[in-house]
Amino acid sequence: MPLVAVGKKDGAETARVQQRLLDLGFWLQSSEGEYGVTTAQAVMAFQKYVGLEASAAVDEATAQALTSTTTKAHGETNTGTLIEIDKDLQLLFIVQDAVTVWTINVSTGSGIAFKERDKNEWGKWVWGDGQTPDGIFKINREAEKGWRTGDLGDIYRPKYFNVGIGLHGAYQVPNYPASHGCVRMSTPAMDFIWAENLAPMGMKIWVHSDPPVL
Repeated sequence: MPLVAVGKKDGAETARVQQRLLDLGFWLQSSEGEYGVTTAQAVMAFQKYVGLEASAAVDEATAQALTSTTTKAHGETNTGTLIEIDKDLQLLFIVQDAVTVWTINVSTGSGIAFKERDKNEWGKWVWGDGQTPDGIFKINREAEKGWRTGDLGDIYRPKYFNVGIGLHGAYQVPNYPASHGCVRMSTPAMDFIWAENLAPMGMKIWVHSDPPVL
């Protein structure tokens, strides 16, 4: 039965949408019909992946695409176990033994240069180019418990892979590159990564733009 537009409403049809997103590899917390944060993020990730406007609401075009799509979402890599971050799509792919197992909505660096006061050290300034650099890295530092105050603001359970750049949960994850350089995702998604040990210390992180170079 074709899926129907539900906007951002709770209900049985939303439960069908949620299950379809999970089947296609877009992570969310529950398929019980509540249109919460992780459902909105998964819808946004799907819309980005198929080239629709990333509104986070299931409109007619999104419902049709969810109905007709038959292939599970996947990144560019076809080898290894790693986390792939596609900056053009603004998506994160969790890859295990060359298979993309989950796709998560993210927001990477805005590309806008900044100079801001350090949130940890009074009188100190922090500046940068707002970029999430392309490359292959490894997770080398992490902070497991809850929110912490980074130099540029609050971040949730970060896993760093490039000096001060890391994966972390955030209060807001928009449909465009908005960070100072880190890779933002929803706090439930970050909890999921921690709980399932999907990004342990030493995990390979591949950040790229299209066309990617591995």
